[in-house]
Amino acid sequence: MTTSHRFGLCRIWPPVLAGLVLGLAMVLAFVISGRGIGFSGAMTRLVAVIQHWLMPELTERSAYFASYFAQGRNPLDNYLVFVMGGLLLGSFTGALSCSDLRAEVLRGPRISRSGRLLLAFAGGILVGFAARLARGCTSGVALVGGAEISVGAWVFMLCIFAGGFGAAYFVRRQWI
Repeated sequence: MTTSHRFGLCRIWPPVLAGLVLGLAMVLAFVISGRGIGFSGAMTRLVAVIQHWLMPELTERSAYFASYFAQGRNPLDNYLVFVMGGLLLGSFTGALSCSDLRAEVLRGPRISRSGRLLLAFAGGILVGFAARLARGCTSGVALVGGAEISVGAWVFMLCIFAGGFGAAYFVRRQWI
């Protein structure tokens, strides 16, 4: 799409400009907080709080979640949670200001709405599990690690692309 293409009341950003702004945001995150950006860390903290509301004793004994509650700390008192909140608020505000806010399920002609939602849910579970296994999501591992020239991050990115191309073979018929 060109820069003159209008979407709602707003123009779609050219990909190079969007990449430059994302890179600037990553640099600012390092300068301001001393750390990069990422979404899975904030989601893990949110899940820890929800689990703690439901099962406080189990959560505090958990080898995985106990450190989030050590010494009476609040897991949501972390810059990643504020980054996630800003991302959600900014996305909502941007879509609303461009008259592009709507609830819809994008799908191809060969899959039902419930089938598409089931595939999206299963994919989300796999990506969420993989993000915790990799100790970070694509934004944290690939973007920040890639900018740091981390070998592990570059291997991760190659695996993401290979996995995407491999999975596309099995699901592309749903979109045609």
